[in-house]
Amino acid sequence: MHTASWRTAYAGILPADYLAGQVEADHANSWRALLADRVTAGMFVAEADARVVGFAYLRPVGARILLDNLHAHPGARGQGIGSRLVEAGLGWAGESFPDREVYLEVLTANTAAIGFYESRGWQRTASGTVRFPDGTTVAEFEYTWRGVAPRTLIAAPDTNVTDPELR
Repeated sequence: MHTASWRTAYAGILPADYLAGQVEADHANSWRALLADRVTAGMFVAEADARVVGFAYLRPVGARILLDNLHAHPGARGQGIGSRLVEAGLGWAGESFPDREVYLEVLTANTAAIGFYESRGWQRTASGTVRFPDGTTVAEFEYTWRGVAPRTLIAAPDTNVTDPELR
């Protein structure tokens, strides 16, 4: 699902040959490394009709918490899944690491994601570039959550968001 999300969200932003090929292996390698790391992380999964329709992954990086991944299945976008996953992740971060701020990085050309984050109160705090394994370099923004972390999760009908904590 991660790769499917990238192939639609980053079409026209990242090279088409990278999205059609190497990105799948890069994601597999990245997830192997993330899941092998023994750091406490938060993984949240949204399910509908017994299938995964979205996920969020947060992890400590230095003195902050990185919202490292937030993806909804391409066919499930616009249904509030991302909002509920972010809410669950912020709640986890607020309870697990109350003195740390949460941040994320988003490609500057990903205007849909930028609109999503800004409409929910995230504030742009930095800019830079990111280099992908294929050598592509793309501009990105950093956004930081300055609000109070939600303490409850409100799930939509027919969508189950779970929060297994990885250790």
